[in-house]
Amino acid sequence: MLSIVKSIALHGLQGYLVNIQVDISAGMPAFEIVGLPDTSIRESKERVKTAIRNSTLEFLSRRIVVNLAPASTKKEGSIFDLPIAIGILIATGVISDKPLDNTIFIGELSLDGSIGSVKGVLPICIEAKRLGIKRIILPKANAKEACIIKEVEMIPVSDLNEIISYLNGDIIIPKEKTLEFTSNINSDYEFDFSEVKGQENVKRALEIAAAGGHNCLLIRKSWLWENNASTQTPLYFTRFNF
Repeated sequence: MLSIVKSIALHGLQGYLVNIQVDISAGMPAFEIVGLPDTSIRESKERVKTAIRNSTLEFLSRRIVVNLAPASTKKEGSIFDLPIAIGILIATGVISDKPLDNTIFIGELSLDGSIGSVKGVLPICIEAKRLGIKRIILPKANAKEACIIKEVEMIPVSDLNEIISYLNGDIIIPKEKTLEFTSNINSDYEFDFSEVKGQENVKRALEIAAAGGHNCLLIRKSWLWENNASTQTPLYFTRFNF
């Protein structure tokens, strides 16, 4: 049986839709993941199998092929653990085969079936909103970060059994409430870099130092020092501590 589950991958900070296609058929037992997966995705085979078994579910000895489409782009990270497991459970009939066209799944599986947090949730949710996705099922640990995005329903889940019951309609999981994000940054300063003409490299260095809370040391050579060393004009040092 063939099942298709959606997720989103990241290329830098840009997201793109990935279809996790799972086919289960008779034959020599095997579990293959294709579609340019990296090492962490190849390792997800063991995480998925063990998580399903430790969730008191049967993992059938069948030929399982998982394709991450589009196959022309490299996929990386443990973010596909959950959608791969969901695709297998749909294909084996554990989860009812309901339309999930407007739902994406993200999450890393632990061996006991619990769903761990992943990186890059916010840009994933931004891309989901742009694509018109209506629902995101994600780890509970990432829910607060994701609920900044409006118009998308965020469903936080803790483990595999909980999400199975939710998708089969046995339980209701309240969606995460959307947070209003307000900025309290004060932009009213007496002086700023707009009054400094030129010195773009210096201003850029100071911006980076201030943003990261680093120290910065500026060294200025005088014109006389460069053109007449006999004057022994001293160097001028300026140190900024943030």
